[in-house]
Amino acid sequence: MPHSPPVPLVTSSYSETEPLLRHAHRSVSDGTEAESGWSNAANKLTNDSDRRQLGLLSAISLIFNRIIGTGVFAAPSILLESSGSVGLTFVMWIIGASVSAAGAAVYVEFGTGLPQNGGEKAYLEYIYRRPQFLITCVYASYGIFLGHLSAASVAFGECKLPISLCARHALHAFGSQPTATNTRIVAWLALTLCFAIHGIFPRFGVKLQDILGVFKLGILLLISASGFFSMFGMPGFSVGEKHDQPHNFKWETFWEGSNTNASAFTNGIYIVIWSFIGYSNANYALSEVQNPVRTIKRAAPIALSLVTTAYISVNIAYYAVVSKADILNSGTIAAALFFRNLFGPATEQILSAVIALSILGNILAILFAQGRVNQELGREGILPYSRLLASNDPFNGPFCGLFIEYLVSTLTVILAPPGDAYKFTVNYLSYPVAMIYALISAGRLLLHSKPYTSYNWHPPYRAPMYLAIFFFLSNVFLLIVPLIPPSAGYEVYEHLPYYSHVVMALSIGSVGVIYWFICFDWMPRKKGYHLVQEVVTEDNNISYKVFKRIPVHSQ
Repeated sequence: MPHSPPVPLVTSSYSETEPLLRHAHRSVSDGTEAESGWSNAANKLTNDSDRRQLGLLSAISLIFNRIIGTGVFAAPSILLESSGSVGLTFVMWIIGASVSAAGAAVYVEFGTGLPQNGGEKAYLEYIYRRPQFLITCVYASYGIFLGHLSAASVAFGECKLPISLCARHALHAFGSQPTATNTRIVAWLALTLCFAIHGIFPRFGVKLQDILGVFKLGILLLISASGFFSMFGMPGFSVGEKHDQPHNFKWETFWEGSNTNASAFTNGIYIVIWSFIGYSNANYALSEVQNPVRTIKRAAPIALSLVTTAYISVNIAYYAVVSKADILNSGTIAAALFFRNLFGPATEQILSAVIALSILGNILAILFAQGRVNQELGREGILPYSRLLASNDPFNGPFCGLFIEYLVSTLTVILAPPGDAYKFTVNYLSYPVAMIYALISAGRLLLHSKPYTSYNWHPPYRAPMYLAIFFFLSNVFLLIVPLIPPSAGYEVYEHLPYYSHVVMALSIGSVGVIYWFICFDWMPRKKGYHLVQEVVTEDNNISYKVFKRIPVHSQ
């Protein structure tokens, strides 16, 4: 059987920056992939007002809601345990903010250069073009098989999924004792509610995200202001006499107990970096953002400034009201101790309701973005039933893309047992994120190197080189840390090898490699045909790509 040359790509006037619902029918023309085609596609925008419904506030909300979930309430206690001192926890938060700023700069560059839905899918395809479709298949394996609602909860205390945390706090807010059964039921109901909102009422879903983002910001401002009022002795904001009085900001106690254990400090840095994950969330929906280049250049820095200010000010508030010993020894999250010390134990149920709503906003933001990533994978035509994934039917939104995320996340919530299996599930869901970020940051460095000058990469915004290098190194750190044997007392699992989740994450990626090899390399060579990609536009103006088999002898 003759060996087939590389799979050709049929090009057309179709631009990947265009939304699925377009007003004109486009024809397909034959040809091969031109290097300039990517640049033209990246810069050609449409003005479809029906699709471009997201303004600056919505873009900020997508990022803010995605980052702020459980971390602002639970992470301070964990970080203090890892760092040993109040001062060192603030150093960790500053490091996390620096990494997120570098990551946001890189993603803003890609967002302005390729302003379309899909985020990393588009960026990876642009950078790693050969072997053709390999990177798309690998990315699709992670996009389809991972429950991204689960990945958001990595490293936060009990390793519960965010939707399960939402259910636990919702039950507590209504005075019910959370159990394994009722937590899973309420978690499934909450997940179903989020899917129904975004799937059936997409415009309402965007507005609800915005409202929850403003609500969340208001709560964080309330906590911060209350802490500062207490610190400066304002009447009505003093710590109750029966509680341990804090002295965390005296210089002699600020650095007291700093942990010099490398494993503990590394674990803390790992946690705080993940606390900032989500700065790329608006990049997944840029085809639906009004004036996307201008908006993403403003939304990302504004959102990250709000997040960083919130994290630092809320932590100052916690330590102004709660003693270090109380945080370390009580077994309760810092936010609960804060409300107890200032407003009494009766406010605990109110706090549970606040945390539940915060996590709900987090879930809505993740579901909104991931549904659009799955839709873009459908548009590419590499998956079975791509037509369904690409469709906007029946509610003018990525219903099928949302359903896949809903289904996988539901199975994760219901089937994952407690203990090692639960921790393993959450950890293996997080590792691919660092892998993708490392590939993106490495690609950013490649695009500005001499071998890649033919790509003609000239985005409206260019991230400083030192930030791109710093972002790349931080993700290499995230990839290496899980491979280092943990010190005594910091074991990842009780019975599984500490690297088990890394093996699982790599195995999922290998599924994409095997799928690509069979469908795009081995089968075409074995049966003597080429795969040619064409764009199909149906009567209802839905566009997606399909593959046609062209016999080798007809070339």
